Amino acid sequence: MIEVKGLKKGYDKKAVLVDMNLRVQSGAVFGLVGINGAGKSTLLRTLAGVLKADAGEVLFDGEKVYENVAVKREIFFLPDDPYYDTNVTAEGLADLYRAFYEFDEAVFDGFVTEFSLEKNKPIRNFSKGMKRQVFVALALACRPKYLLLDEAFDGLDPLARLIFKRGLIELVEEKGSTVVISSHSLRELEDICDSYAILDGGSITSSGDLNEALAGVCKLQAAFSGEVREEDFDFPCLLFEKTGRVVRIVVKGDREEIVKKVGAMEPIFVEEIDVDFEELFVSEIKNRGYLR
Repeated sequence: MIEVKGLKKGYDKKAVLVDMNLRVQSGAVFGLVGINGAGKSTLLRTLAGVLKADAGEVLFDGEKVYENVAVKREIFFLPDDPYYDTNVTAEGLADLYRAFYEFDEAVFDGFVTEFSLEKNKPIRNFSKGMKRQVFVALALACRPKYLLLDEAFDGLDPLARLIFKRGLIELVEEKGSTVVISSHSLRELEDICDSYAILDGGSITSSGDLNEALAGVCKLQAAFSGEVREEDFDFPCLLFEKTGRVVRIVVKGDREEIVKKVGAMEPIFVEEIDVDFEELFVSEIKNRGYLR
């Protein structure tokens, strides 16, 4: 289990993470989301022990991570822009990781084949997506207990994303690994994550079981014979969209009660639509004042 207690981290006297508290259960696939500049990369680097916290602590199974070699051997951190030597090949990087992890050759070769990579050619000549595929293959082949991924799907095409997600699920099922993923591709996260946290203003503003969170938000589409405005609804709308006489609203609260209130407005029709992770995120940041 990962525990973050009272974490503070800043740069040049500018606070980035402020009194943050977070818990990620063992075996979870945890989605970390936030707007640009929210501090996701700083948090992941601090979790990985790359950065030292200004205050508070980061614990993996009760042990502090910073300058703790034993704990770090159980963590693989893949940043959004990983460093590599000019002439290094995928096989050369694999040699490096073999020295630190229980490297699974079959897994590595399998992903190299699926991604159609040439592992003995310098990766400086690879496209952005191919470079990302190399590091994805390495991360999954290291079979870490804890896998931390910053902008996990960046640069990957739809097929590569599918292969990657399948690999993550297999890692969790086979090794009981814990995965923390930061990404702006919320629809991709929804496919594989069972829990989440929204990072804003240097702290966690919302977190928990993803399915439970989605169940607590209702999205309705309704058509009315007359003009309808947002203020006509007897509840606050997280999101309100209007096309002609058709409105779409996202509301947090009891679904039956919300549907009943909309029905009392005598719509021509009303239907409920499934809410996805992206809409949940947008509704949360609207509550924080980013959207009007």
